[in-house]
Amino acid sequence: MKQVLRIITVLTVVGIISGASLVFVYKYASPLIENNQKEETRSAIFKIYPEAKTYTEKGEELFLVKDKNEKELGYAFIAEGNGYQGKIKIMAGIKEDFSTLLGIEILESQETPGLGQEITSDNFRKQFINLKTSPDIEYVRGKKPDKANEIQAITGATISSRAVVTILNARIEEIKGKD
Repeated sequence: MKQVLRIITVLTVVGIISGASLVFVYKYASPLIENNQKEETRSAIFKIYPEAKTYTEKGEELFLVKDKNEKELGYAFIAEGNGYQGKIKIMAGIKEDFSTLLGIEILESQETPGLGQEITSDNFRKQFINLKTSPDIEYVRGKKPDKANEIQAITGATISSRAVVTILNARIEEIKGKD
């Protein structure tokens, strides 16, 4: 009986110490993680809008971007959804009338290295510069895009390409609906 009480006591003490350690680490790391995410957002907005000087939050993960003269340049927004292997999180810039994408930055991706991870490459991302959003953005395989709303899917990573297009279309439609 004494041995059982001893085991229970030891396990209780270890559980309390482990729990307290996790709480301490969480409280220490949370503000750092939040600051890093804000900096990542800021950096992505200024990559898409190099002429931007400021931005203000206009809704959930929607930002109005302005230049040094306070002229509105458009909106930046975060869109996220599932890719082939995990979540894809995208920062995109769009004109004020939501008719044309100005560019994208991939904030988070867990796609297959060498294939799906190509969505982070300059060649893929450049396709979204001045891309029309109406009708919905589409992807094509095995040929060059011939419409103003098309991008070329990455060979061998069509699912990742399709995911980016689907995520963007869904978020743009959501934003338009709130406007």
